[in-house]
Amino acid sequence: MDRALEMQVFCTVVEKGNFIGAAEPLEMSKAAISRYVSALEERLGARLLHRTTRRLSLTDAGRQFYEQAKDVLVLMHEAEEAVSSTAPEATGLLRINAPVSFGVLHLAPIWADFMRAYPQVQLDISLNDRIVDLVEEGFDVAIRIARMESSSLVGRRLSSTRMCLCAAPSYLDAHAPIETLQDLTQHGVVAYTNFASGSDWTFDGPNGQETVRTQSTVRCNNGDTCRSITLSGGGISLQPSFMVADDIRTGRLVEILPAYRSIELGIYAVYPTRKHLAAKVRALISFLGERFDSPSWAI
Repeated sequence: MDRALEMQVFCTVVEKGNFIGAAEPLEMSKAAISRYVSALEERLGARLLHRTTRRLSLTDAGRQFYEQAKDVLVLMHEAEEAVSSTAPEATGLLRINAPVSFGVLHLAPIWADFMRAYPQVQLDISLNDRIVDLVEEGFDVAIRIARMESSSLVGRRLSSTRMCLCAAPSYLDAHAPIETLQDLTQHGVVAYTNFASGSDWTFDGPNGQETVRTQSTVRCNNGDTCRSITLSGGGISLQPSFMVADDIRTGRLVEILPAYRSIELGIYAVYPTRKHLAAKVRALISFLGERFDSPSWAI
């Protein structure tokens, strides 16, 4: 079977939640879709979906394959469009949503370059840290920093960022040393309230995965405020590397227990559908993919 078609069928099934939902966009019967998915699993030698009478769910292998297959399909589509003589020019209003801190630190400096490259596109940029409904609110693209779960949205992975456990030298000099994860329970932390795991922070260390329950002295829903408090010696924080990489390199912040690594988050451009993707959206995704291929915040 066609490997690209296998991937397309599988990704559509995941996004629609079942074989019946995937039948219309794929213009295939349920039986044909089932055959494609079974053939894919047999070729890979791995079960990708848990099947029950009511619903489908991804296995760990299926989740990994889905994330990578989505990127492959997007790249294939972009490659075809790039050499197509009928590819339309990028033009019109492009509405973009992005998280506040990432938008200010890493997107704002590159918008002028995008505008010079695509002078027919007008940008409408909205920054906030809530999850917007792209369809309901009329956005063409949103930048999301998360562990992307399967959904009806299509996402292109642009880069990644890891969470860094850090504090200012002034804080560390004035408080008890931190030699183990459990020592964190004796310290106040600067907590970002939108962090999905709440006060339970999980790390991969020399002894495998460990979780510690922290106690916050400050809670805030804005990452820049958390960073400023941490820089001022107000406590320990778990911050994304895209915000604190320069602080750690220059010594303004110290990474604590570097042998313990927290979660890594993907940085995605998400959009409602891959079908009939506008040239302006393709242009933006390609532009961001090139800019963030080797991110400045990698440490």
